[in-house]
Amino acid sequence: MKLGLIGGGNIGKFLLQSINSDKLVDGAQFVGLYTRNQEKANELAEEYDLRSYQSIDELIASDIDVIVEAATVDVVRAHATSVLTHGKDLVVSSVGAFSDNDYFLQLETICKEQGTTIHLPSGAVGGLDILKAAKAIGALQEVSLTTTKPPHALNGVTLENKTVLFEGNAYEAIKQFPKNINVSIILSLAGLGSKETKVKIIADPKATKNSHEITAKGAFGKVKLVVENDPMPNNPKTSYLAALSVLSTLKHKDQSIKVG
Repeated sequence: MKLGLIGGGNIGKFLLQSINSDKLVDGAQFVGLYTRNQEKANELAEEYDLRSYQSIDELIASDIDVIVEAATVDVVRAHATSVLTHGKDLVVSSVGAFSDNDYFLQLETICKEQGTTIHLPSGAVGGLDILKAAKAIGALQEVSLTTTKPPHALNGVTLENKTVLFEGNAYEAIKQFPKNINVSIILSLAGLGSKETKVKIIADPKATKNSHEITAKGAFGKVKLVVENDPMPNNPKTSYLAALSVLSTLKHKDQSIKVG
């Protein structure tokens, strides 16, 4: 499986190390890369033995099988359609791009026409299987997410006291915090949608981890799940689990037996 990577940040480099160097995904190899910083792209290309492309369009037009996005919401919205119409599968890290249900449905239609697939990793949270199971029979009634992070992990704000920075729905949350609250959109897609998923974002100077408290209610009962994530070593805005979930998606992409 030939992989192409968009993005050369912490998640991107983690994937390159895990797949090209550590060989953690059988039969897979990153063979192409695009990132805006060409100097960095060339360094990564040399270190991990792959080609650096001058544009995303050039990367998409190559003979790569799967494009892995580890960049931004804007990159997904600008290039997802092109990836799919070129007959390639797409793995999306910035799932906040799917906050707009019309856009989601548009890409779903393209996938059906092209025979391609979009893979959305679970990111920094769990419990998606419960939400999907309850949603399958319309038994899901309420989903809420409370995310707490250190201030420096939330748009670099400086605070002395624990402060609620946002309270509303996931649709509005991702607009204000596009790099910090992708988890709200993956919960929305598994559950009630971005406009019906309640979100609270808290900055806490005493917090040392990124935590996500998920509560869901329905005919099945009630579930409460708390996930406390260590941030990636070089980027406090990104949970380590988010990077691991992308790797897991690639590792299990073509398995004959799928769990959950």
